[in-house]
Amino acid sequence: MPVLSGFNNFSMKIIDINCDLGEGVGNDALIMPFISSANIACGYHAGDETTMKKTVELCSKNKVAIGAHPSFFDRQNFGRTDLHLPLEEIYDLVSKQIHFLEKIVINSGEKMHHIKPHGALYNMAARDEKIAATIALAIKDVNKELILYGLAGSHLIREGKKIGLRTASEVFADRTYQADGSLTPRSKSSALIEDTEKMIQQVLQMINKKNITTITGKTIPIKADTICIHGDGKNAVEFAKKINTTLKENNIVINAI
Repeated sequence: MPVLSGFNNFSMKIIDINCDLGEGVGNDALIMPFISSANIACGYHAGDETTMKKTVELCSKNKVAIGAHPSFFDRQNFGRTDLHLPLEEIYDLVSKQIHFLEKIVINSGEKMHHIKPHGALYNMAARDEKIAATIALAIKDVNKELILYGLAGSHLIREGKKIGLRTASEVFADRTYQADGSLTPRSKSSALIEDTEKMIQQVLQMINKKNITTITGKTIPIKADTICIHGDGKNAVEFAKKINTTLKENNIVINAI
């Protein structure tokens, strides 16, 4: 992970660009040069040990911070279907996936940086404080130094902070928002942003104005520490390049949290 030195954080903006990778889409190597942190699938919704090793190697080569992307065990639905499991099972599945990737990372001579839940697990934790607290505890019990990436303003961020984890408030370049700050469900036609200029306008608004215009037209405040690009999006590579270039043109430093 790149380390900044000699910068005055009060005079410049610094943002992390993260991407969900290791999901078998095949564009990881093309995206890596334009991001600063990667969320690697741990085999439950996508990926396998071989893919994880290859993705960690790409992260190392490109000096990209390495994170685990744990999910429900639901490959059929790519981890994007709500599963109502006992909290003990959620704790176990998160712990196992972190341990699985961490072993690969350590064996490669690298260090784990963060954890970002995937799909339905992420969204359920954003709105359910018990699930959020369970995930946060699982992370802390595995490695209290890991940073928890979660939806800005959500239970996931609050519960992580409550038990002393470092957190990164995440915003989305390629998703629209509801009036309550939640992401528009993928079941709705308005959920995804596929136009490059619209995507960039949203990114700059979130960073510079610290707010977001929802699908209802309402503007709400938002905190942006890290910007997510979905690696399986059809415009993922184009979006990654455009965000990277635009932020640099606007004197915004790209660096992992």
